[in-house]
Amino acid sequence: MKRALSPAETPQVGRSLPRLESWLKVTGRAEYVHNLRLPGMLYGRIFRSSVAHGRIRRLDVSAAQAVGGVHRVVSAADLKGIVPDPYYGPAFHDQPVLAVDKVRYVGEPVAVVLAADPHVAEEAAHLIVAEYEELPAVYDELEAMTSKAIVHDALKPAGTFPDLKHLKGRTGTNVALDFHLRRGDAAQALAAADRVFEHRFRTQQVMHTPLEPLVSVAESTDSSLTIHTASQSPSFVRIEVARLLGWPENRIRVRVPFLGGGFGAKLYIKLEALVAVLSLLTRRAVKISLTMEEQFFTITKHASSFRIKSGVTRDGRICARECEVWWNGGAYADIGPRVTQKSGFTAAGPYDIEHVAIDSYALYTNLPPAGALRGFGIPQLVWAYECHTDMMARELGIDPIEFRRRNLLRDGRPQATGTLMRDAAIEKVLDRLAVLLEWNRPFDRGTGVVRRGRGIAIGFKACVSPTTSLAAVNVNGDGSCIVYCSTVDMGQGSDTAMAQIAGEVLHLPAETVRVVHSDTDVTPYDMATLGSRSLFHMGNAVKLAAEDALKKLNQLKSELQMPPDAAIPEIFKKKYGMQAGNVVGTGSFIPSYAPPDYATGLTSDATPFWMVGGSGVEIEVDTETGRVRVARLVNVADVGTPINPKIVETQLSGAAIMQLGFTLFEKMLFDEHGQLRNASLAEYKIPGFLDMPEEIINEAVSAEQRSGPFGAKGVGETGTFGVSPAIANAIHDAVGVRLTVLPLNPESIFMELQKAK
Repeated sequence: MKRALSPAETPQVGRSLPRLESWLKVTGRAEYVHNLRLPGMLYGRIFRSSVAHGRIRRLDVSAAQAVGGVHRVVSAADLKGIVPDPYYGPAFHDQPVLAVDKVRYVGEPVAVVLAADPHVAEEAAHLIVAEYEELPAVYDELEAMTSKAIVHDALKPAGTFPDLKHLKGRTGTNVALDFHLRRGDAAQALAAADRVFEHRFRTQQVMHTPLEPLVSVAESTDSSLTIHTASQSPSFVRIEVARLLGWPENRIRVRVPFLGGGFGAKLYIKLEALVAVLSLLTRRAVKISLTMEEQFFTITKHASSFRIKSGVTRDGRICARECEVWWNGGAYADIGPRVTQKSGFTAAGPYDIEHVAIDSYALYTNLPPAGALRGFGIPQLVWAYECHTDMMARELGIDPIEFRRRNLLRDGRPQATGTLMRDAAIEKVLDRLAVLLEWNRPFDRGTGVVRRGRGIAIGFKACVSPTTSLAAVNVNGDGSCIVYCSTVDMGQGSDTAMAQIAGEVLHLPAETVRVVHSDTDVTPYDMATLGSRSLFHMGNAVKLAAEDALKKLNQLKSELQMPPDAAIPEIFKKKYGMQAGNVVGTGSFIPSYAPPDYATGLTSDATPFWMVGGSGVEIEVDTETGRVRVARLVNVADVGTPINPKIVETQLSGAAIMQLGFTLFEKMLFDEHGQLRNASLAEYKIPGFLDMPEEIINEAVSAEQRSGPFGAKGVGETGTFGVSPAIANAIHDAVGVRLTVLPLNPESIFMELQKAK
């Protein structure tokens, strides 16, 4: 009979362990900043610009200041003594804490009313009067390339991140960054190709809509400042606020509890600089909680335009590709230049193409700022190149899966940047999608007004690099373990994954490992929780820290002449004569990176790992209404070795459902003056239960990321890649119309059906 494994012998990696924090959440005990109340706390309500571009000629706050209970009304002029240069940003220092002299989009913060009662502050904010000298505005990313309306007269590069050190910005233009990649001779290869295909695609501006809106609280003394915030990047917040104030970092503490979703909305500075200066100005704790409507004016996803041109040989191989991508960054750059560069170099897709030319532009416009949103620009690109791939395959008379398989980029071959593809199971993902969709079997095409179709799409992403993660693992005298890391758990299950990694190394059940939430006075530096980097980067750091702790424990055993299988508590008792002491292991992880050549965009080391994902759908289209019903959604990904298979499944499902909303109906609607017309969940529709596919299948292929912790890599964004083009390809398969602009709502489908008659 086989002996049962003890808890210490049970592998922790590969367990579908329920998320360790789940009981705190379902019992209402989980800590969120929204629930925080501090003695004497003031609440802030923001007065926002009503014009898209204009100089502030007059700001009258007298009526607001006269409201009973109002503590103070603050504008940019009041902040000069605290922050002489009140501009921040991860790429450019271009965004003011409060608007200085001019506004650049409708909804920009201009003033703040502070009161002990949030309802009083809100009432008073409505009484502020501003007069503007309106300036010409630009809203479209293509128009921004040549527009005489210039959003920023000058740009000051932040110099924060190594991959953006070359940023300069073009004076007198709206170009924040232009990235160019040249491999081979695309123009000559296109001229020699047997067939050439060219198409244009567009994506719309959408919202992150985390159900916990942005919220920050600051409390200050003469010598210190503590910020409690819903942030994905506490280490960056501390660095940037310290820079703004001219303080050393050790005078600033940033605490982050649980987040109720983030998806990129809560990265870098959002409200933190504002509450910090308000607290220092008033010597009181200050809290600002945005409404759902206000989130629409704070950060969005880049709208984009994409021109793609491909040359194909007689045997169905893509020999050349030209790509031009224009990203609508809104009024402030945020991290848009990094999206433009990091995602831009993958615009040619997961295909082995010898000759590639890519131009990727980050543009300023007079719309709300755009930044990171689950996928970091990749879903916009996959939408275009996978629709383009299907269009070519069908015109060439080649099965869409066979056409992809014929052109796939395989391990050991160079990607467009020249970086060799490693540990990317692209072919496995494609093959598994074909199996799960039963692609080669006869398919019911529907009858009458309801027609049925199938579609497929694959995509890949390079993880952001270079980035740094540090961790500490503390083994206590009783054998329990605490992990200190600044990765933020916002629902993705990172606390559980880090506990499993530490438990695997130390031979402890993950349930006995506690993960301390981000607190810059306690937890070591981490660049940010973004881009599906945490499991790989912080996972490696935690693994190294746990190995360091284990090494120290083994050294103690050796010094004390104890047997190799001695339990951890016995080591401490023998060392100290009682239950006492700690062993602390530390680990830091930063992968190798080679910056791209500025002229060619080429580099031998663009990314530490590649993410690969694909989606397949079966849909029904009502030809009388244009309505699409997704009957079946299949998501397949390469996540390396899953640390927690169940969490991987839910990550894939959540990402795909989010992208489903961006595909079928979500869109921010602006009028000709830059005013947003649907800034509420009553009018901006996110997916509900009735929008869910009848069947969703989520699967990870068998793979290994050799450089990852126990063979693992990130998954959070992977399910977003292929959803939009898969649905568009299925619509074409069902009713023969091709849509090239998102969203694929009933109106757009119906209009195309009418044109096709």
